[in-house]
Amino acid sequence: MADPYSTLGVARSAGEKDIKSAYRKLAKELHPDRNKDNPKASERFSEVTRAYDLLSDKDKRAKFDRGEIDADGNPTMPFGFGGGGGGGGFAGAQRGYRHDGGFEAGGAEGVDLGDLFEGLFGGRGAGGQGAGFGGGFGGGRRGPPPKGANVTYRLKVPFTDAATRAPQRITLADGKSIDLKLPAGVEDGQQMRLGGKGEQGPGGFGDAIITIEIESHPFYERDGDSIRLDLPITLDEAVHGAKVKVPTVDGAVMLTVAPGSSSGKTLRLKGRGFTRKNGERGDQLVTLMIDVPADDADLKTRLEGWTDKRNLRGKLGV
Repeated sequence: MADPYSTLGVARSAGEKDIKSAYRKLAKELHPDRNKDNPKASERFSEVTRAYDLLSDKDKRAKFDRGEIDADGNPTMPFGFGGGGGGGGFAGAQRGYRHDGGFEAGGAEGVDLGDLFEGLFGGRGAGGQGAGFGGGFGGGRRGPPPKGANVTYRLKVPFTDAATRAPQRITLADGKSIDLKLPAGVEDGQQMRLGGKGEQGPGGFGDAIITIEIESHPFYERDGDSIRLDLPITLDEAVHGAKVKVPTVDGAVMLTVAPGSSSGKTLRLKGRGFTRKNGERGDQLVTLMIDVPADDADLKTRLEGWTDKRNLRGKLGV
């Protein structure tokens, strides 16, 4: 990879804010969703993401500036010794992406040094013994080669899509898009794992780890598997009763308001909530809210001389 500062177009003295701003601008321009017919843009997107991965990590950036690791995170000292650079070039850091083009770093995976030295010095000799170093570095039975790094994503899901489990399209780091099926009982912050959709390593591909972020809604509120909605109604609808249109995550439906309904009365729409883990749907709870006009001369005239003589606040002790 080229010099990460040049890749992002920032000076070596750039602060965290400048680096983040440069990355956001480039990621927005180069995101695969906006460049589906331009494979070079996808490659460039990966390059700027790797550059940001390095420069946004204070420890990695310091090591790069001191010359202890190269632009790919590999140690510049022989065999990875000397600068404490770790094994970034072999298993890599766990990278993360947000579906809106953002980035978030994850933890690093380990490196099998036995595999490394066997690769450098000709593999195993006769009889299964390591050539050159024999048992000097463990020499015994080695574990399987490590898989590639996992890649993490954050996927923002609209409230109504989460409730109805509408398929969500997500673009992976390799530029490929997939339609993701949300699980029953999906929760905000829940993680989904896509096997083999991470980075490639000696032992195969890592996984993609997707964290679901359910967005808030202007008038719906989640309550477990139910959805709550405050529904404004007029005074005459409350007094005389009416059939009113009510929004749901599945589309509008008609609701019957009984004559004499009060504010705070809650009605239930069966099967209009979130899907439970058993596949059944929760309900939508509709709370009636009588909206009295602030200054209506006709209403005042009609109520002239009438008072409600009930002691509504007696049960409150006042």
